[in-house]
Amino acid sequence: MCSERAPDDLTARARIRDAAIRLFADRGIAGASVRDIAQEAGVSSGLLRHHFGSKEALRDTCDEYAKARTDQFREEVFGGKLADPGFLVSHSPEMRLLQRYLVQSIKDGSPAASAMFDQMVDLGEEWTVKTGVQTQDPRAYGAVICAMQLGVFLLSDQLSRVLGVDLSSTEGYVRINRALIDVAANAMLSPEQAGYLHTAMDRLLTEPPQEASSKE
Repeated sequence: MCSERAPDDLTARARIRDAAIRLFADRGIAGASVRDIAQEAGVSSGLLRHHFGSKEALRDTCDEYAKARTDQFREEVFGGKLADPGFLVSHSPEMRLLQRYLVQSIKDGSPAASAMFDQMVDLGEEWTVKTGVQTQDPRAYGAVICAMQLGVFLLSDQLSRVLGVDLSSTEGYVRINRALIDVAANAMLSPEQAGYLHTAMDRLLTEPPQEASSKE
């Protein structure tokens, strides 16, 4: 559930929203019908349309809610909750669902999800500058970090196969996040190696290679 309250305590509108988030996360917007969502929420299709008008309007509401909850969670974590394992564990089910939902929304071409990715890149760039990360291009650095994090979940089927564990399970989620933590904590290149590669990139800008010609 996207709410910490029991289902019986939720309003019909909130139950419909939560049901839609679950089904959109699993199937995408095209794969979840109004009837499916209503059935999942335990309401009639007519009541769903009364509250939201259309499936597209419902998706917009879900996007807004997912963004607001994710922003709130991020602020709480970096506002002092990072050192509290209990906080992270208790919020894990909801955040994992919203994460899957937002990844699926990006795949579906949701404007709100795309806007959220832009915001993530802005925050990544701001963090890069604030923490003094050594990079010639803070904007690109922040964008790549965001793309790497989302890419893990966009490739969940492939990663599940090679790791032999379903990434949607708790075991898979923990395993992949441990790897992300370790990647962030350990540099993969020495300063010397990074310097060599940056020099090569500089030369690509000043000395573009000739286009490869096919050999007869």
